[in-house]
Amino acid sequence: MMNDTDANAMETGGIDVILVEDDAAVREGSAQALDLAGFAVRAFDSAEPARELLHAHCRAVLVSDVRLPGMSGLELLAAMRAVDPDLPVILVTGHGDIAMAVQAMHDGAYDFIEKPYSSAQLADVVRRAADRRRLQLEVRELRQRLAHSQGIDAALLGNAPAMRELRRLILDVASQPADVLVYGETGTGKELVARCLHDFSERAGHHYVAINCGAIPETIFESELFGHEAGAFTGAAKRQTGKIEHASKGTLFLDEIESLPLAMQVKLLRVLQERLVERLGSVQPLPVDVRVIAASKADLQELVKTGQFRPDLYYRLNLIVLRIPPLRERREDIPLLFEHFMLDAAGRYRRDVPSVPAAHMQALMRHDWPGNVRELRNAADRYVLGLQGALPGIAAGAAAGTPPAPLADQVGAFERALIEVELRNAGGNVSVACAALGLPKQTMYHKMQKYGLVAEDYR
Repeated sequence: MMNDTDANAMETGGIDVILVEDDAAVREGSAQALDLAGFAVRAFDSAEPARELLHAHCRAVLVSDVRLPGMSGLELLAAMRAVDPDLPVILVTGHGDIAMAVQAMHDGAYDFIEKPYSSAQLADVVRRAADRRRLQLEVRELRQRLAHSQGIDAALLGNAPAMRELRRLILDVASQPADVLVYGETGTGKELVARCLHDFSERAGHHYVAINCGAIPETIFESELFGHEAGAFTGAAKRQTGKIEHASKGTLFLDEIESLPLAMQVKLLRVLQERLVERLGSVQPLPVDVRVIAASKADLQELVKTGQFRPDLYYRLNLIVLRIPPLRERREDIPLLFEHFMLDAAGRYRRDVPSVPAAHMQALMRHDWPGNVRELRNAADRYVLGLQGALPGIAAGAAAGTPPAPLADQVGAFERALIEVELRNAGGNVSVACAALGLPKQTMYHKMQKYGLVAEDYR
């Protein structure tokens, strides 16, 4: 059942209102009217704090009085036009400011309201502006997805359903400001996913900074992450900008977040909550506009239970979660990936691309690949270099011309692998696996019996 909050969010399209009015009575009355109309309102008595909240692509409408202490409404309009020319700005004017307001509309304001105005008039103008803003953002996101769809297909190879879904999710969330948590086994390509989230976002023109939390000694980790002032500690001869500060306006990728020391987890949580950093030896907080992508091969929720990971940091990161399937769950992608890696290796080593006999490809398809895509890439490199025992499951010195298995056996091995993948994805639920494969239950049970597969083994 939909509650009032959900209904209001649907009515306003998730567009908030930033209200700037120095008259306390007018500000309170306007905020109440907009709240009753279903909008989430942030109200301020001056332009400066409102300006800090507004950024390109923010889901908001600005309502501002023209005459304000400090920065005026017209100056705020000009500042917002420089940040995002499409952001709807509604100016509130006194009787003597009509000519000024008309000129402001020529300069890019969405509309103006003359004091005194009614609650209904204010809500109507803001609702129309919110509709416009929502449409603008939808068009932007659609254009971005269309522009990058070819690129991400090339960056994240694979035709397995799980990979197609992963690419779709990346494009869906790339332009969102929220932090992201990426799960994946060793070698599945967590940093590649993080890089795609950066490259296909509006932050692509700024720094992408990657940190392996398990590779930096704890004694220097804080300095690396937050930076330090000259003289902050012995050997600190000059100021150093930290990784977080360097990533401002861009993306910070924290790999192996599960190995982050508990003391550093507390400090990272503050950065995520407040978007402020303090260099070692300084008491001056610095604002940072950074998107954090954290990656883990371990289940952070389990680490929370054992006291190895802070629950508040976990829940702060656990907003948008992407899971990368291991290679054994998308065996159908192995031939495509191996061919791609061989072409890459041949270019790097200036070698010809060798042919892969069917028997060797069968061995690739049968292997479980505990090292995932990284292990497959290494196998391709060794194969191109002609090293003995390059491929798992094939004895060193095996003849390249080994005759392939009969076609029926090759098809059977591939079919068995696909059924295993769907049973694993469905947690042993045969009905769900049948739906994913488009098979009648009777046919599914027949094939499971044929290949010696038991549903209970996947639960």
